[in-house]
Amino acid sequence: MYKTLSILTLSFIVTTANASIRQYQADLDSSKWQLTNNSRLECTLAHQIPNYGLAKFYSRASRDLNMEFELDMLRLPDNYSLAEVRSVAPKWKPGQSGYTIADMKLHKQFSPDLPKKVAWTMLNELEQGMSPTFYYDDWYSNNDKISVGLSSARFKKAYQNFVGCVGNLLNYNFDDIAYTVLNYQFNSDELTKASRKRIAMITEYLALDAELELVLIDAFTDSFGGRSLNQTISKKRADKIKEYFIASGIDPNRIAAKGYGERRHIASNDTVLGRAKNRRVVVRMEQP
Repeated sequence: MYKTLSILTLSFIVTTANASIRQYQADLDSSKWQLTNNSRLECTLAHQIPNYGLAKFYSRASRDLNMEFELDMLRLPDNYSLAEVRSVAPKWKPGQSGYTIADMKLHKQFSPDLPKKVAWTMLNELEQGMSPTFYYDDWYSNNDKISVGLSSARFKKAYQNFVGCVGNLLNYNFDDIAYTVLNYQFNSDELTKASRKRIAMITEYLALDAELELVLIDAFTDSFGGRSLNQTISKKRADKIKEYFIASGIDPNRIAAKGYGERRHIASNDTVLGRAKNRRVVVRMEQP
């Protein structure tokens, strides 16, 4: 029995001695945090980890406050496993204990990411001078482990700019306005108050997102007044919306407008409410 225990102990010592930890972290001189995206659509705070990859915190325009973290590795995971995320005190803060923040899933051939709550926790730790660090088994060596640390050096100024950017994000995103129905006031060619607000939102988004290549404006009428007249009215309404965008500084080549007259009704023309629904302009936007 004692002989067996001695063999097991010896085996453990040999295994431990043979194991190694490969550490990746920017030192004080090379640590750099940058605000790589700074717009009302997206904010990205990035940190280069020498010989390893890029750590990114980002938030996007949305109704809800959001935040994500992504670890963009130069060599993507080769299998499925877990990485422990710990808050670690740097060398210049001796005696301060750390703690486990969360576990991060590593998926084969994908850059791992973390959700809002964990991402904010990591940012808070960095602000306190701590170093969020990832520990996982090396998928290329059974005995080796990987340690990847985020340095808090030169973090605070970039973080302040990042928080300012996040606070200035639009409170809506592309999906909220990609398909918009504009309606008119009763017996008028003036848009309703809600529709004027929506068209202002669309204009603001178009000015910010140059990658949106095409805006489609489709205008419709009810069936009263004659088919030819309704065709003309619908074309004028579509052109009026297009002119509004152009006057706001949007490139006319990005906009296509068309009138459909009394075709494609969405409600009955036998009621006042139904006719009001049919008198509409639809604005559709497409991403490349």
